[in-house]
Amino acid sequence: MKTLSRLGFALLLLAIAAFALFPFYYALVSSFRSGSALFVPALWPEALDPRNYELVFTQQDFGRTILNSVLVAGAVVAASMLLALGAAYALGRVRFRGRGALLLAILSVSMFPQVAVLAGLFEVIRALGLYDTLPGLMLANLVLTLPFTIWVLTTFIRELPVELEEAAYADGASPLTVLVRVLLPLLWPAMAPTALLAFIVSWNEFLFALTFTLSAETRTVPVAIALLSGGSRQELPWGLVMAASVIVTIPILALVLVFQRKIVSGLTAGAVKG
Repeated sequence: MKTLSRLGFALLLLAIAAFALFPFYYALVSSFRSGSALFVPALWPEALDPRNYELVFTQQDFGRTILNSVLVAGAVVAASMLLALGAAYALGRVRFRGRGALLLAILSVSMFPQVAVLAGLFEVIRALGLYDTLPGLMLANLVLTLPFTIWVLTTFIRELPVELEEAAYADGASPLTVLVRVLLPLLWPAMAPTALLAFIVSWNEFLFALTFTLSAETRTVPVAIALLSGGSRQELPWGLVMAASVIVTIPILALVLVFQRKIVSGLTAGAVKG
């Protein structure tokens, strides 16, 4: 009976893995096909033809869009972690009236759909003169990542023993020294997965990138892939779309596989208390 239960559990895991990974596998297979062959179902390519991958970089400046996405996602992660660290320390350690309501308000911001804040955010970015610029897109993406990072780091800081800070204060340390020298090393288990998830959110963001950028010089990869898929069904370059999707998915997939244990452990540790 125990063997059957283990076998059933293993089969269930295999079924879930197959269901989750099959779309990516089919995209990888389709990226090596072109023409009418794309409309013939096949579980493996007839030949490994890399022309789609070559055309992705020759038909448009796809390398520039990848660089834009890296710059935007990297800057958003750095700004999110820096701002969230200070905010989380204040919300987790400093007692003041309305602290719980403020933390709830920060979390509630992430509950609004992007469309709900699109018009107001567009006016802000245009008033600041940041339309069709990478800094404007970075500012917009902070709306998505900052509430989440503040919430996770705040709940994680609350779990850290306050005696460590009291001992540092007794030795004459300043609040900044306590934050940098005492708390920051203890926060790495939470900061690593939080930064990775913020990077993924910013890397995959489409609506803000489509709305707040116009020129090819500021375009990011989700918008570049969407612009590949114009025209009628017969004219759609499905092979190019699949190749571009594989190119931008592999780095994220590799990061998630490498840091999956830290993602689970960090978020679990930061979500015990609320």
